Amino acid sequence: MAATDLVNAMIFAGAALVLVGMLSSLVATRFGAPLLLVFLVVGMLAGEDGPGGIVFDDYRMTYLVGMIALSVILFDGGLRTRLSTFRGVLAPSLLLATAGVLATAAVVGFAVWWLLGFAPVEGLLLGSIIASTDAAAVFFLIRTGGLRLPHRVGGTLEIESSTNDPISVFLVILLTEFLLAHGEMGVWEILAEVLREGLLGTLLGLAGGALLVAVLNRVPMPGGLHPLFVVTGAITIAGFTLVIGGSGLLAAYVAGLVMANRPTRAYPSIVGFHDAVTWLCQIVMFLVLGLLVTPSTLLTYAPQGLFVALVLTLVARPLAVWLCLGRFGFSRGEKLFVSWVGLRGAVSIFLAAIPQLAGLANAQTYFNIAFFVVFFSLLVQGATLNAAARRLGVALRPAAPSAIRVEIDIPGQTEQEIVGYPVIPESIILGLSRLPTWARIVMVVRRNQILEPAVAGALQPGDYCYFLVSHQRVPRLDSLFRTSPDVARRLGLLFGELAMRGETRVDELAGLYDLELGPRSADDTLADWMASRLDGPPALDAKVAIPRATLVVRRLESGRIASVGLQLDELMQVEPDERLLARLEEDADHLVGLRRWLAGLAGRA
Repeated sequence: MAATDLVNAMIFAGAALVLVGMLSSLVATRFGAPLLLVFLVVGMLAGEDGPGGIVFDDYRMTYLVGMIALSVILFDGGLRTRLSTFRGVLAPSLLLATAGVLATAAVVGFAVWWLLGFAPVEGLLLGSIIASTDAAAVFFLIRTGGLRLPHRVGGTLEIESSTNDPISVFLVILLTEFLLAHGEMGVWEILAEVLREGLLGTLLGLAGGALLVAVLNRVPMPGGLHPLFVVTGAITIAGFTLVIGGSGLLAAYVAGLVMANRPTRAYPSIVGFHDAVTWLCQIVMFLVLGLLVTPSTLLTYAPQGLFVALVLTLVARPLAVWLCLGRFGFSRGEKLFVSWVGLRGAVSIFLAAIPQLAGLANAQTYFNIAFFVVFFSLLVQGATLNAAARRLGVALRPAAPSAIRVEIDIPGQTEQEIVGYPVIPESIILGLSRLPTWARIVMVVRRNQILEPAVAGALQPGDYCYFLVSHQRVPRLDSLFRTSPDVARRLGLLFGELAMRGETRVDELAGLYDLELGPRSADDTLADWMASRLDGPPALDAKVAIPRATLVVRRLESGRIASVGLQLDELMQVEPDERLLARLEEDADHLVGLRRWLAGLAGRA
């Protein structure tokens, strides 16, 4: 029974650690603490130097857990990346994720060889271990701090941190093999191996992602199995790629990217399930990495770790950023911020376990120095992220709160889905005079009653509305249901109906907007002119169409037209996209000319 008692204790301890990690992450979110650091600390406290007293030194298990967890995490990164994100930032991001990683590893390796007495290849190996940035750490801190970045800066960081891990994995594995072979591998062999792994990872990722989408769309299966099938498929793609000598992590990311940009059945439930699985993978991986560390031993490597951390943060990363982004027009402040946001995280600690698993000399040194570098990065760079963004002028105004969305998968349909939103007071959608033409409203729930769109009329605060919309348009619809009174007001001016008094002179209106109103007398008012062109007595919502515009009766006083709405075709046909909404949130001063034109209209209304 002793064996079963041990297994029972392990089950309890493992579940308890995961539960403590989850609760700790909630506290970390409230206080803005780095998520990765919290999980690592929990793992260390559970280790042999902490109150938990658990002795754990199984590097083979660490590699297994880390590879599975990173495959799921990177697949999730691809699953949330639209190709539209790549616009304008693909070249600098990929250059930073490839040449930037090589430059970072080379600079750190040279410094370690020159001042710490490591062999050149050993120094390069240590540099490769800590060369990649951690996407989870970077964007968790940005989200919890309420930081919003310009598209080019944020997109560059997102793509770089999502794609630079495979390069570091290439380097670490190849340099480990080189050291095990005692230098018998040539430079060209190493380059050929890197190219082969990268090519296999990309091709198998493309094929695996397309196969997952095809199976989901064509093979009937119970709804609850779709998300589980995708997670298992992602791990399978990564594992198969590793078995035949490719980059499994790159294959997982590319497969997720394929699925994100193709119509896929049950996509909402897949993404929702993946949220939970990704969190669990991060928690488990970070806890296991924390268990591996012995704090008392770590302190003996503090001088070396501090030196490497300073070289990485102040020399290697900035140099790599300047070399890679210099030709793309990034400002000095943007390049300094990208340099400072190069946080290291779980991947670096995971890669540091590979030499230990391979039995290399000095493997323990690599691991402890890498662990110290990660702690330094999270404590120093992570704690000053928001302050650095404001100081360097790259922090934009806080974004409007994200829209609350409910997604309903349509059986047998991959192109469209049903999404529901609550209409909150000061939602951006209330600033528009019409709903987007590409979003078909299905029903409106108002005061506990279900109304058809024709009966419901214009949306009101407190409504809950459901739309039928294409999969690609959902993020754009999300942006219209965020809460932002400034944007709602500005949209009302830019894209709404323009109010005119009935006593406005027709000649004035025609001259101001260059409208063709046909024969008229010089003294005609807008009310008289419209009444003469309506069939029958004036009525609310009666319309008169003219070239390039439409006039609508909006208010009557004693049977006479008192107010008219002017709908200019140029404005009514334009629909605000995410980029315009972002510009309106940042500043409306770039629209000075248009605002003056609208101000002249408002003064005469």
